[in-house]
Amino acid sequence: MKQEKISAWITVCSLGAILFGFTIADLFHSTRMFSETENRMLAQKPAFSVEALFSGKYTPAYETYVTDQFVGRDSWIALKTRYDMALQKKEIRGVYLGKGEYLIEQHLPDKFSPETIEKKVTALRKLAKKYGAKVMLVPTADNIYRDKMPSFAPYFDQKAFLEQVKTQVGEKCYVDLYQTMESHSKEEIYYATDHHWTTLGAFYGYQAWANSMGVLPYPYQERVAVTKEFWGTLQSKLNLPWKYDTIECFKETIDFPVKVTVDLQKKTDSIYEPKHLDTKNKYAYFLDDNHGFIEITTENHTGKTLFVIKDSYANCFVPMLLPHYDKICILDLRYYKGRLKWIMNQYGKPGEMDVCILYNCIHFLEEFEYLW
Repeated sequence: MKQEKISAWITVCSLGAILFGFTIADLFHSTRMFSETENRMLAQKPAFSVEALFSGKYTPAYETYVTDQFVGRDSWIALKTRYDMALQKKEIRGVYLGKGEYLIEQHLPDKFSPETIEKKVTALRKLAKKYGAKVMLVPTADNIYRDKMPSFAPYFDQKAFLEQVKTQVGEKCYVDLYQTMESHSKEEIYYATDHHWTTLGAFYGYQAWANSMGVLPYPYQERVAVTKEFWGTLQSKLNLPWKYDTIECFKETIDFPVKVTVDLQKKTDSIYEPKHLDTKNKYAYFLDDNHGFIEITTENHTGKTLFVIKDSYANCFVPMLLPHYDKICILDLRYYKGRLKWIMNQYGKPGEMDVCILYNCIHFLEEFEYLW
């Protein structure tokens, strides 16, 4: 009995010492603003007030802060991932461990309610009809790479969702990217460690867009690798060494003469930003990452303007559109808080310019909304 009490006290004291050690470490650990590993802003310490405490807002915010700022967070994530893999789990932190070392983002069947879907599609229909916009919603890898998914892994059926979109916006506005991507499902059209489509996948989307527009696609020939050491957002969730992806672009787009204005301030003569290739967020090479508004001017003299409303899937797609327009305007609604009608009218009213709405299906349902 005495030996058991001693063992219990040793256990309690050891745990207490560990917790005390982490508490002291947290006190002297500087707060980080950004995690390069996870490529996201980290939660900051919320301001305390009695009102926030009793309203129930303070405690969840503080818990998020502690979770994000925990000492050795990256190492603990990697350790937890190794433990889960040892248990032969096929889904870790919302990522499926697919065949061929593919990491595939998880989107469960009940992720979106019928009400959410109806609300988003109704808003999309109104915008598309008003401008005769081409609607390009890209299915994610879990729907197209089903042969790489773990056996019986559930996924949100984007084919059925896109049939609903097609019915609502009409065939004239709808670009069928599900069939396009499915017909190339044996090729590397999605990254193995990231949620985006690859440049090759975007190229097939570009061909579908050109066909829908009734124009000849530019005869792009040569894809060049700008880095062969890319780990994307899904690898960041696991924080373990993985096989590298290669980021490519078409050689013809690199030296295409353009003038680019970013957020009405920064000016450059390239649609690519090589400095990001030295960071974790290498996909930001395309269009210098995400911005509220980008204006691209070419020397084509076509008399045509394109307005793109998009998420980050468009970043590697837009360069292929350069030969077709004098001006391409790119709007990311996540970062633009003004009225959509006002900024669109600066470049052309309905019928005066082409409009393209490009998102992946999940980002569309999560993020698409605008103030008209």
